[in-house]
Amino acid sequence: MRILFAGTPATAATVLDSIIAAGHEVVAVLTREDAPTGRKKVLTQSAVADAADKNHVPVIKANKVDSLVLERIAQFKPDLAIVVAYGVILKATALSAIPNGWYNLHYSLLPKYRGAAPVQHSLLLGERETGVTLFRIDQGLDTGPILGTVHTVVGPDENAGELLARLTELGVSLLNAELPALYSGVFELKEQSGPPTLAPKISRIDAKIDFALGSQQIANLVRAMNPEPMAWCLLGDDPMRVLQARSASKGLGLGSGEMKVVDGAVYVGCGDDEAMELLEVQPSSKTTMSARDWANGLVESTVLR
Repeated sequence: MRILFAGTPATAATVLDSIIAAGHEVVAVLTREDAPTGRKKVLTQSAVADAADKNHVPVIKANKVDSLVLERIAQFKPDLAIVVAYGVILKATALSAIPNGWYNLHYSLLPKYRGAAPVQHSLLLGERETGVTLFRIDQGLDTGPILGTVHTVVGPDENAGELLARLTELGVSLLNAELPALYSGVFELKEQSGPPTLAPKISRIDAKIDFALGSQQIANLVRAMNPEPMAWCLLGDDPMRVLQARSASKGLGLGSGEMKVVDGAVYVGCGDDEAMELLEVQPSSKTTMSARDWANGLVESTVLR
């Protein structure tokens, strides 16, 4: 079948590269329009557009799929669309425009974690298992019937970037396993079952550490926010990123946010009368460093908030 691939970020570009390398016929790519990036706000095309250019696949750039975009898509006569983090809601006119439908690769075990940030929310809630779901898109938010899933165990120290990369590879395997069934027309779609949960987009405010929370909750937050938008707290009036942290096995009698260095390890008090060990931080206007190196020279009464 002739495939339209829709996606935007680097993870989607990895999937695009992989299915092209596996011999699937991608006739066009749909991605979001160029956007300003970096401190200098340089107008930059998406990672998926870069991957399409490298593979000599025509690119359509659009932040909404309206009648004009559908006309451009129709020129390539796709039979099927594969979507990986495109970032655009598809209306009924778009869903009906491709004969064999649009299929989304979603990074959770649906119906859990419907929405834009399933990996981050699964880590926030301390999930021990997650996976990838391939489903046919309907007019709901990640509510369509399921073609296939792959399950995996979440590593105890795995952060969002690491888990996202691993789920991407599992997603490629799932696509390669299920696409032949779509080509042949011999497949079964199953309705989603179980209580749904939502995973809305994460903001920088969501990544602010509240030291009144339990140490494991904070450790989960740090994992979930790495690499984007990154967990942070205040040291005085300056923000400081926390890249790695873990729940300590013993309490040190510290108040919430109170920091103490013990045998070279940096601990911060939490709201459960336990402590969290800081492992890697990035103070304001400085590079990433180990918490031990950062703590050298700080006064003993340092408090984070």
